[in-house]
Amino acid sequence: MLLLIEGIVMCFALLIVCVIGIANGPVGLVVLYEEDVQQRVIELGYTTPEKIRKSFIITCLALFIPSFVLPPIMVYGINGAETFLEGFYQMTVILLISGLFDRFFIDGYWVGKTKAWYIPGTEDLMPYIPKSVLIRKWIGTLVGFPLIAVLVAYIMTLV
Repeated sequence: MLLLIEGIVMCFALLIVCVIGIANGPVGLVVLYEEDVQQRVIELGYTTPEKIRKSFIITCLALFIPSFVLPPIMVYGINGAETFLEGFYQMTVILLISGLFDRFFIDGYWVGKTKAWYIPGTEDLMPYIPKSVLIRKWIGTLVGFPLIAVLVAYIMTLV
């Protein structure tokens, strides 16, 4: 039950980043869109390459720091994991919960089925998450998150 709650905490962290990022419109997180959409948004005068670069750095920090910091705090600090396998298993579960939330709710529903992420003038570039990108995201979730858990669990066994 605790792992489920910790996974939901990670989902909430991701949701907060997205909500804040698009608070003034989806152009705020255009860095998460494909290159063709980013170029169109620049052409339309909604943003600049410099703003996208700055957003890229901030977004990466906001998304990746919690992924590498919160799970080990939860698993080793709260749950009391002591071995590599305990840490790996628990962090994998937590990260996969947040990854599935990202794939199903954020990508599948919020971006794919609502107008919250819609940018006027980019209609011809929809869907914003093409199938090839969606496949890469699923592979990243199902393979990448366990690899992150392996790396962090290994580091924690050294500490």
